[in-house]
Amino acid sequence: MGVKVLRRRELTFWEELYIPQIFSGLRITSAHFFRNLFLHAAHSVGALTHRAASATFQYPEQPRPLARRFRSRHRLTVREEGTPRCVGCMLCETVCPARCITIVAGEHPDPNVEKYPVRFDIDLGICVYCGYCVEVCPEDAIRMDTGILDVAAYSRDEMKLDIHELMNPALRKPVVECDLKFPHECRHSGGEIKGSWE
Repeated sequence: MGVKVLRRRELTFWEELYIPQIFSGLRITSAHFFRNLFLHAAHSVGALTHRAASATFQYPEQPRPLARRFRSRHRLTVREEGTPRCVGCMLCETVCPARCITIVAGEHPDPNVEKYPVRFDIDLGICVYCGYCVEVCPEDAIRMDTGILDVAAYSRDEMKLDIHELMNPALRKPVVECDLKFPHECRHSGGEIKGSWE
């Protein structure tokens, strides 16, 4: 087996100085700068408002529009009576490549429903937002369409969502304890956590 040696071609004097490339980069940067400067000045007097002044979105004041199929924070869908549609089949837990879903199934009091999740936790700190759990669910019980993007927390424990937060995506803090089996409307009131079937 022979080895073929490839030799680089010698750079010319101007290529070694990189001056043409520097001026080319400055030309592109200056064109963007003066275009945005002109459009921002025009926007300040109310002209050319139909054209965006720059590609930068001033988040959170100006949120970027999300695509319809964008995968954001998870949620569990509920039935008409407020119970989760999840039947505890463990498919989402099995297919999850990050192993961030934990389900504990139990017998449902309704004979028409075989099982229900006693516990359903998702650890967003290790979730890769692949969407496999949504695709594999036979009951359409889990979705990633909340549009909630801010999942930052001060500790790793705050990144874990329990069944209460998954059924109520608007909750910001984890609901530690509710005395109901399906507290789909857990909310903070008067300093304590309340839940209701209403």
